[in-house]
Amino acid sequence: MKEPAVSADPTQVLAFETDCHIFDGCGFAEVSPGLHSFLFQPLWGDADSNLYFNKPMLLALLGSIIVIGFFWAAFRRPQVVPGKLQMVAEAGYDFIRRGVVYETIGKKEGEKYVPLVVSLFFFVWMMNLWSIIPVAQFPVTSIIAYPLVLALIVYVTWVVLTFKRQGFVGFWKNVTGYDKSLGAVLPLAMLIELFSNLLIRPFTHAVRLFANMFAGHTLLVLFTIASWYLLNGVGIAYAGVSFVMVLVMTAFELFIQALQAYVFVLLTCTYIQGALAEHH
Repeated sequence: MKEPAVSADPTQVLAFETDCHIFDGCGFAEVSPGLHSFLFQPLWGDADSNLYFNKPMLLALLGSIIVIGFFWAAFRRPQVVPGKLQMVAEAGYDFIRRGVVYETIGKKEGEKYVPLVVSLFFFVWMMNLWSIIPVAQFPVTSIIAYPLVLALIVYVTWVVLTFKRQGFVGFWKNVTGYDKSLGAVLPLAMLIELFSNLLIRPFTHAVRLFANMFAGHTLLVLFTIASWYLLNGVGIAYAGVSFVMVLVMTAFELFIQALQAYVFVLLTCTYIQGALAEHH
């Protein structure tokens, strides 16, 4: 099934292709947001061949370059008395190291996982931030494929660490929550834990991030388009209210974007801690 043209994105339709307003004989349904707001025509390649490069891919690439470039610029020549850029980078790095990794895994065990967790946090945060950056205005993590791949990286790390630390038998005890004190309900409890840890865990890890970014972007687009649609006649008053909601939602999204990046890495550390903990 072919993707619709990029111009099917309501924000782009709104800006360039329609003068649809209330009282003009057209309905809001004609310009309202929907799933087509998350589909983009290839910038390069052919969608039919599944070999193409589109806007979310471009934003993911640019986001990676920005994060890498920022830390490279901050730490390429570290100073004992840090400059402004190094100070900001150190504050961000130290917040994740001490506030997330050390608090969850512990300093001794967690130090080796700090680079992974810091990288995940700033990458996810940058992918979320694209939602409110002019021209980009799209959170990459609102497409399920991106959170899913990140969640799978964490999942594979958790499985490998559990096998390495617990051994084969210990791995299965760990993922099934084996506890002889449960008595007769032990088989049922082990089945539920096995299903939860091996199948549900990566799914919920990805969906939590995806769903929040998807919903946030939909609301932003909804109020933005509504502001334009209502900008006619007496509808101007309602357009003003809708525009205020755009500002409120943008501020709220700033908070949610950072929070979801934090929650994603907090869960990552929780899974790693569970892999390293001795099973009793």
